[in-house]
Amino acid sequence: MQKEIEFNADTTLLPFIIKWQNWLLKERAYSKHTLDGYSRDLAIFLKKISSDKLLSITDLEKLEVTDFRRFLSSRAAQDITKSSLSRELAAVRSFFKWLDVNKIIKNSALSVIATPRRAKILPKALDEQDAFDVLTEAKDVAANAWEGLRDKAVLTLLYGCGLRISEALSLNVGDINADSEFLRIKGKGNKERIVPLLPIVWQNICAYLAKSPYNQKTGEPLFLGARGERLSPRIIQRQVQKLRGRLGLPDTLTPHALRHSFATQLLVAGVDLRSIQELLGHSSLITTQRYTDVQTETLQREYHKAHPLEKQKYKKRSDLP
Repeated sequence: MQKEIEFNADTTLLPFIIKWQNWLLKERAYSKHTLDGYSRDLAIFLKKISSDKLLSITDLEKLEVTDFRRFLSSRAAQDITKSSLSRELAAVRSFFKWLDVNKIIKNSALSVIATPRRAKILPKALDEQDAFDVLTEAKDVAANAWEGLRDKAVLTLLYGCGLRISEALSLNVGDINADSEFLRIKGKGNKERIVPLLPIVWQNICAYLAKSPYNQKTGEPLFLGARGERLSPRIIQRQVQKLRGRLGLPDTLTPHALRHSFATQLLVAGVDLRSIQELLGHSSLITTQRYTDVQTETLQREYHKAHPLEKQKYKKRSDLP
């Protein structure tokens, strides 16, 4: 059980924190998990700013650039990753912007603070053949036939529709049917998006349902574990780990890598970034733009595999013109 969040705030500040939390939950449609993360990040900031007294709303209004920089320095000294530090600063910015928009206080000092630059992490995508091998072999690493068909159906959803593992496992019977050409998905922040549904995806789901021993009804979880409960992401992660060993693929093969592969291969095929952004459910195009770097790597790899000069054995250097 998570520890209750304690804010270093007095009675003039705490009510505004509560209102900001409600705004994030109801107006911004943040998940409870994201809300909890933002709240804990703000609590860390308030504690670091002043540990000897409860802060008031007036104290926040008087904070200077040096106060914010001191906070960042203290966190960096604790070996906090740049990613975590950026997230904490994002929570603080969100709260101060909300205070400003609602004309409670205005503090322009925070606008001077630059967000720590995070190391560039590229999505790890599979090439087409490796992706096909993963789907083909999925049923062979399961404990029995119906679970193998289930795993293949889940992985096909990730690769064929670009779903997150949580999105695929949250589906219920009836969300997809024989007449479905599109799939309506509720993603992060309860944001809905529509993705095209390939026939092969539905075929794999039908094959799984035909062998499932639980005879699920409409509205019940689509993907079930061995005991009949909604399937846990950990089970699929474990099966993908087995597939890595079976196929000799790197540790970068995860369920999420299939979503990356979906996006990367669409980009290589010429689909525009905006369309891929919509299909993935990214709120920002910047997130989707990471795939342009992956596209470059993929094109380079395919070029070296396909070009006639690369296929033949290189002559000795002395034989070259």
